[in-house]
Formats: sequence, C-alpha cells, structure tokens
Amino acid sequence: MPLKKSLRKGLLFSSLLPIILSANADENILSQDRLKQFELSKKKVIEDSSKLKKDWINPITLSYTKIDGEYTDSEKSVIRVDQPIFKSGGIYKAIKYANANEKYSNLDIDLQRKNLIKDAYETLYNINKIEFEIKKANYVVKNAQIDVIRKKEQVLNGFLDTSFLDNAILDANTAKKNLIDLKYQKNELINSFNNLASKDYKLFSLPTFELVSKKEFLNKNLELSKAKADIQTKYEYKGMTLAKYLPTVSATFDYTKNHKFTPTNANTNDDSVHNVGISISMPLDVRTFNDIESTQIDYLKAKLSLKNKILEEQNFFKTKLEKIKTIEEKIEITKDDYELYNSLLDTIVEEKNAGLKTKSDVDTLLNSSMVKKIELKVYELEKQIELLKLYAKIE
Repeated sequence: MPLKKSLRKGLLFSSLLPIILSANADENILSQDRLKQFELSKKKVIEDSSKLKKDWINPITLSYTKIDGEYTDSEKSVIRVDQPIFKSGGIYKAIKYANANEKYSNLDIDLQRKNLIKDAYETLYNINKIEFEIKKANYVVKNAQIDVIRKKEQVLNGFLDTSFLDNAILDANTAKKNLIDLKYQKNELINSFNNLASKDYKLFSLPTFELVSKKEFLNKNLELSKAKADIQTKYEYKGMTLAKYLPTVSATFDYTKNHKFTPTNANTNDDSVHNVGISISMPLDVRTFNDIESTQIDYLKAKLSLKNKILEEQNFFKTKLEKIKTIEEKIEITKDDYELYNSLLDTIVEEKNAGLKTKSDVDTLLNSSMVKKIELKVYELEKQIELLKLYAKIE
C-alpha cells in the first residue's frame, strides 16, 4: 500500500509541476550550426528590409566616354541624377511594406526555429519513451519464458496438449523479436536526435510543460501572427502598386564635363555643363487595372487565409485536448490495474509462503505489475509530447 500511495503522489506532482522552458533553454538543445543558420537568416532579413526601404531611391548614374578621333581625341564624363521626391504616397508605402515584410519574415524564421526545437525535444521524449518500452518488453519476455516452462511441465505431466506449448513458444519468440525491434528503433531515434542536437541525448533533462488556455494559445499563436503579418504585407504592397500608376515628381540633375585635347595629347581646355530641374511623370499602362486588381485579390486571399488558419488552430487545440484527455483516461485505468496487481501480489506471496503457490506465480505477477508501472511512465511521456506540440505553436 505505501508503494501505491507514493506512486500516485509522484504522478500527481508531475502533472501539476508548472515549468515552462525559457528561450535560452530551448535553443541550447540545438547544435551551434543550426543556431548559426537562424542567426544568419535573421541578419539577411534585416539587410533585405533595409534594401526594400531604399528601393525608391534611384542610383546616381556615372558614365565616361573616350573617343580616339582621326585628328583629335576627346573624353567626356557625365553625372546624372533622376530622383523621385514625391510618388503619391508610394515612398511612404514602400517603407511600410519593408517593415511589414521584415516582421513577416522574422515570424517565419521563429516558426522554423520552434518547429526544429519541437522536433529535437519530441525525439528526446521518444528516446526516453522507447527506453521504458524496452524495459517493459524485457518483463514481457520474462513472463513469456516462465509461461513456456510452465506449459512444458504441464505437457510432460499430461495436463495439457502440446499445442498450448507451441503457442507459448510462439508468444515468447514474438516478444523477443519485439524487443529486438525496439532496440533498433532506439538507435534510429538517437541518430535522428544527433542530427539536430548539440550534445549526447543523455546530457539533456526532459522539460515539463503545462496546459495553456485556449485564449492564450490563440493570442500567442505564431501561425496566426504570421498570417496577420501577411495581411499587412499584402495591404502595403497594394498601396505601393497603386502609387506606381499615379503622378511622380522627380528632381533631376545632369553634369557633363568635356575634355578637349590637342594632337599632342595635352589638355588645353575644359568645358562643363550642368542642368537642374523638376520633372512630373505618370505612366499610362494598359495593364494598370490588372496589376492593381491582382494585388487586391492577394490581399483578400490573405484575409481569408487568416480565417481558415484561426479555424485550423482552434481545431488543433481541440484535438490535442481530446488526445490528452484520452491519455489521462488510460492513465487512470492503468493505475487501477497496477493497484490490482499489487494487491494480488501480496496475496500470492502469502500463498507461496504457505506452499499453495510457486515462485513462478510470484514472478509472473511481479513482472506484470512492473509492466503496468512502466506503462504509467510511458503515458506521462506521451502526454508531455502532446503538450510540446502545443508549446511549439506559441510565442
């Protein structure tokens, strides 16, 4: 009885332990090369955003011409500037678009990073889970071997037909093969973990997650934040496209320097000209309406995508709750089984001491009891894996 109380207390404490991983703890599981990739991606986003913010600034054109004539040689240098200073709101929209696109790209990187962290931790959980499965399989093999010995004795004493022994041997072999498969699966998981992780899996402790509310899950959902950022990006791009077909005011500047040369190739005279002006332009393009309408459609699609994404995330949360509920129900059933095996074990031990039961009877029940104890630990890990999948979705 003390063992059962201790087990229940331990499981209750585990399920209530309110530990949330910090950002640093999350990233420590990934290898330095993986982290460096995300760091470089973030830097690239910054550079791309800066470039987008400057796209409205036209380059200064520099040209140089040299002509080798029959009688004289000449050289000419030209500096030309044609810079928009007013684009009917296009400059403002270009900067807003760059900011929105930067936010969208950063959210996309954050999602990739969290998914990779989730994959690493899920693999770590599964390694620990399969280690328990291997322990459980060992107890199942022991029980199968005891059953073979018991059936063999019963067949030799004429109490059973040989078909019962055949079935017991087949069950034992199946249990042994299952154990071999589990060991292979463990090595496969370790190799997968090593592809992502910075250290050996044994050096990491398993985190414990708590269930978040539906409201918090949706409010901090990275997928939804990304979809909202996409709407903003499409909206700003729509404004940029419209401004492209409206009047643009530009400042112009031309500077030309002519170099005249004597036949002896000595510089005798410089001639330079410069022009400063203002120009107004407005493109008349037959594709204007199609281009504007296309960006409007993209914007409307992004808004619909958000609605669909909200529905998907709500159902994802609901599915995970149902899964967790199912696991908890299995935990309760397994707890009852474990308590039953323990109570029977006390009785069998007493009967064995009285000469009414054999040692194999005690060993079989003890092994079955250990199987149930291990199953409880496996279910707890499965529950944490489902909570991990929720965690990977939120900021």
